[in-house]
Amino acid sequence: MRGGERVLEELVRLYPQADLFTHVADREKLSDLLANQKIVETFVSRLPWAKRHYQKYLGFMPRALEELDLSGYDLVISSESGPAKGVIVPPGTPHICYIHSPMRYIWDHYQLHKWQLGRLGRMYYSRLCHRLRIWDVTTAARVDHFVANSTFVGARVKRYYRRDASVVHPPVDLEQFGLPDADAERKAYLFVSQLVPYKRADLVIEAFRGLDQQLIVVGDGSQRAQLEKNLPANVTLLGSVPALDLRNLYQTSRALVFPAEEDFGIVPVEAMACGTPILAYGRGGALDSVVDGKTGLFFDAQTPEAIREVIQRFEDQTEMFDPSVIRAHAETFGGDRFRREFTEIVDGVLAAGAA
Repeated sequence: MRGGERVLEELVRLYPQADLFTHVADREKLSDLLANQKIVETFVSRLPWAKRHYQKYLGFMPRALEELDLSGYDLVISSESGPAKGVIVPPGTPHICYIHSPMRYIWDHYQLHKWQLGRLGRMYYSRLCHRLRIWDVTTAARVDHFVANSTFVGARVKRYYRRDASVVHPPVDLEQFGLPDADAERKAYLFVSQLVPYKRADLVIEAFRGLDQQLIVVGDGSQRAQLEKNLPANVTLLGSVPALDLRNLYQTSRALVFPAEEDFGIVPVEAMACGTPILAYGRGGALDSVVDGKTGLFFDAQTPEAIREVIQRFEDQTEMFDPSVIRAHAETFGGDRFRREFTEIVDGVLAAGAA
């Protein structure tokens, strides 16, 4: 239940009669809202160990999507950060794609993923991604209207597919988060993310080495063991934490450090919903969610030095950041706003088709 599933929940609220199509569904990990829908899985779900290792079946996914029978539907919405938009819809049926990101592992992050593999793995991955890029660009023509989750992703849709995209920011469940009690003390800085290379936890940890400030790191992933080997004394790595504990950490943090170039980034909005300022790398989706000087500060390089500098700037002007103002800004990213903006786009596409 991450950002993509939260978007799907809002789509189901808009269209409660909708059927869901996916490669693999683990109903035990889904919310009741999603688990109670009719879910159709592709043949990928019947392959060995598909629930745990579905990513390894990437090469089968294009054909699996094209084999889905979408006859009889009046509207098809794909929610895509992989190849979902490749479905074949009946003639006359509108297809709207809500795109979280063009497939990063074959475009932006291709070299990063390739060089994490062994020699044989790189050979296979290179051939697979070459074919997938051709298929990915070709299937963009099957979409009637793209809706990107950020301005940054909209620009990447234009770059790779030569298509325009509307922008509707993803929803954040604001009811789970809120301002802390008036006497709550904000002590440590916070980093929340999967511990994988492009999230840049290593930069944040190194930035705090020798600082007279505390850092709490929340998350798990392939980098965790490596990061734990040489943690500074002022850095605590908690791993994954329950939702209530995460909310408490947001509410008692001086600021959230966000060093990745993200497609959008739900974590900064969750933190802002608790009145917490954001210190963010000034590229990617953070430019859509963080207001420099009002809800946080930007730094302009992914280096420990740049992070230390923005921490010092923040410490010099903490009184500028009003938690109630930060919370009010976060409230503009709620589910009601998402449903309203997305419905307007759907109505426009349907009206254009009818004309």
